[in-house]
Amino acid sequence: MLTDAQCRNATCPPERKQARFTDSGGLYLQVSPNGSKRWFYKYRTEGKEKQLALGSYPAVSLTAARKARDAAKIQRSEGSDPIQTRKLKKLKGGGETGESFKAVALEWYGKQADKWSPGHAERMLRQFERDLFPWLGDRPMAAVEPMELLSVLQKVEARGAMETADRALMLARQVWRYWLPTASNTQRDITEGLKSRLTPYRGKNFPAIVEPGRFGELLRAMHAYKGGPLVRTALLLAPLLYQRPGNLRMMEWSELDLEAGLWTIPSAKMKRSKQEKENGEAHVVPLPTQAVTLLRDLQVVSGRGRYVFPGQRDHERPMSDNSVRTALYSLGFGEEQSWHGFRASARTMLVDQLDLDHLAIEANLAHAVKDANGRSYNRTKYLAKRLEQMQQWADYLDKLRLGNVVHMHQRAG
Repeated sequence: MLTDAQCRNATCPPERKQARFTDSGGLYLQVSPNGSKRWFYKYRTEGKEKQLALGSYPAVSLTAARKARDAAKIQRSEGSDPIQTRKLKKLKGGGETGESFKAVALEWYGKQADKWSPGHAERMLRQFERDLFPWLGDRPMAAVEPMELLSVLQKVEARGAMETADRALMLARQVWRYWLPTASNTQRDITEGLKSRLTPYRGKNFPAIVEPGRFGELLRAMHAYKGGPLVRTALLLAPLLYQRPGNLRMMEWSELDLEAGLWTIPSAKMKRSKQEKENGEAHVVPLPTQAVTLLRDLQVVSGRGRYVFPGQRDHERPMSDNSVRTALYSLGFGEEQSWHGFRASARTMLVDQLDLDHLAIEANLAHAVKDANGRSYNRTKYLAKRLEQMQQWADYLDKLRLGNVVHMHQRAG
């Protein structure tokens, strides 16, 4: 067995790479020609020799090295490999005490951002920076208590942003679920149950008229609109095509085939993830004859430019998203019907009044749906059926506008 004096005086001849000075029970001091001295515990597991580093001498004394060796022996007697146990402890320890909420959140965000659209990624990062990082950013993940997070969320609520507080909780939940696999078994998801402590929030639907008689009144008002031809045409196409406002106002002449009655919206313009935008198929919208007529009439106004609905001041940009909304308010329907709400109006009346195929309706809405057999509904394959449906819808709107009596479809009980 070694003594302290032997450890202090141990040297390695310059012609050797290292020299070992054995103590007992597998413990030895390894000395290098440059004078560095390190403790190791040698043991065998599954027929292989391993060396567990125990620290440098004299920072780790002979007595401390023996205690570390004895602790490793106990781990082996319990069926654990000391080296693997140390690696696991280091991994857990780093994730538990060394990483702040901000560090973990940004790591999670970095893995998600490429899957999101640039706009969505920017909104998520902005919410972290505004609502969570100022209070939790520097806090170690393992140290954050549920009531501490709740207090942060309630600060968001205090400014009247109930929906924002709900989204902030969702973000925090994702961060905790990302971190937990690297934490110790004593850690838990502190976001559990916090939603019940927040002010109940129910997402607001876009205002939409779904009663046929009232919708007919809206259509008559829209056809009597005295504004410019660009806004008037966009206003009239909104219920006919029931596409997202952003897609309609950014419609380009190059996307239209008026002879075939088709509008092809590039995948990059659709409401999709970044990967889906880059690799997804275009969304094809069948155009009923009423829509084709409106667009042909508008060609004499904007047909030489890029956009079907160019901006009033800058023709290289599409019209403002406030244009149709403002027109609806000027007609006295702004509180009842939003531009986006035309999608809900169409979705409801296509089913309740015309009893049309809901899968085709969802395909026209650009919603991802599956049929009864679990197959994704192909929006292009059923184009002829969808065109027939769009024409039925356009003809139905004409009847509503002209005040014809429309009987509600009665569902079978």
